[in-house]
Amino acid sequence: MSEHLPIATLLTVVVTVAVSLYAFKDDSFREKLIFEPRAILAFKEYHRLISPALLHLDANHLIGNMLTLFLFGRWIEMFFSVGMFMGIYLGGIVGGNLLALWLHRHHEYRALGASGGVCGILFAWILLFPGGTINLFFAIPIPGWIYAICYLTYSFFAMKHGWTNVGHDAHIGGAMIGLLLAALLVPHAVMASPWLFAGLLTLGGMIFFYLWKNPLMLPLKNFTFGIQIETPPKRSPNARPSASEVDAILEKVSRKGLSSLTPKERSILESAAKK
Repeated sequence: MSEHLPIATLLTVVVTVAVSLYAFKDDSFREKLIFEPRAILAFKEYHRLISPALLHLDANHLIGNMLTLFLFGRWIEMFFSVGMFMGIYLGGIVGGNLLALWLHRHHEYRALGASGGVCGILFAWILLFPGGTINLFFAIPIPGWIYAICYLTYSFFAMKHGWTNVGHDAHIGGAMIGLLLAALLVPHAVMASPWLFAGLLTLGGMIFFYLWKNPLMLPLKNFTFGIQIETPPKRSPNARPSASEVDAILEKVSRKGLSSLTPKERSILESAAKK
């Protein structure tokens, strides 16, 4: 392993900052790059699986992502390779956005930010440097493996219950892709820390299994830039379900059969049939 100036990491930060600052001032430019399931699925604008990583909501969002990317990405580039850094970063972006696309394929949803790629780099770093610590709030040192477990657990419950307006789905998807790519590219890292890899892989697998079995887990909300702007009122007993809810349930029936529906899902389907 040889150390060198992390040129790719620095260039990635510079380009992302430049594009984000430009998008702050040009709404039409931002609209062409932002993550939006309908644009990807209906209009085949597949560049939106990567381009949202060049956009950020505000200066704090941008600084937080780029600082984390530089602090951890430079070690992967310096001690391994430029190709490995870029592969993990781009893989995390695409992986996170693919998970978000699947979860929100029936929702009006818009998001931006490089968090999926940043999480991919962070989890790759945790596997490649298992003895490392992460300074929470730049003051509280936490072993990387503890941070990873807490991060995945918190992200899952925050996503499930809608605790925050952050796109936790992209974080989880990016983190797991980063972990798997690091394991694939540096197999001896898995041999050196088998319990770390197995533990994180198991936890991530449980989260993905839950998401697969529960397509209606996420609240049906409208998002702009990953921030909730409207929460629909509670449904009255006689109110009709939304088209998004019915579509999701019908898709589940087509994949797993009518017997797979929960009582709540059956009730929604029966309500939709009454017209």
